[in-house]
Amino acid sequence: MRIDSLPRVDEHAIVIAAEPHEVWPHLLHVVQETFDGTAVSAYARLVRAADPVASGPRPLAEGSTLPGFHVTTAHPARELTLRGSHRFSTYALSFRLEPVEPGRTRLRAETRAAFPGLAGGLYRQLLLRSGGHVLGVRRMLARVRRPLDE
Repeated sequence: MRIDSLPRVDEHAIVIAAEPHEVWPHLLHVVQETFDGTAVSAYARLVRAADPVASGPRPLAEGSTLPGFHVTTAHPARELTLRGSHRFSTYALSFRLEPVEPGRTRLRAETRAAFPGLAGGLYRQLLLRSGGHVLGVRRMLARVRRPLDE
């Protein structure tokens, strides 16, 4: 299934006072730190994620995996796309960096996902209605921005 064929869940964006090439390494660091831990790996195994452990090149590049995700696109200073699947969902998380004006970059995070069957529908409700997904994505974006605003 192609990423753009997955239903759109949401999108969040922030503007960062830095050029895209300055934002990129912070994005890679935050994404890796967010998803590359023992708790995330345990959860990925629990839900039978296609990619339950971290592997591949670091910093993240096409072919790298994180628990629950594999990197399908890594265009420096432009786009990072993670894709994954488990028994309740097939999903993608794309980060796009766009110059707004000199010294300012918009960082967008778009989530797409399909939740097949009754179990998938229940998982969707748990994930999206709890507010956990929105909080997690917004927290990641803020963590990318934080060192660049100091």
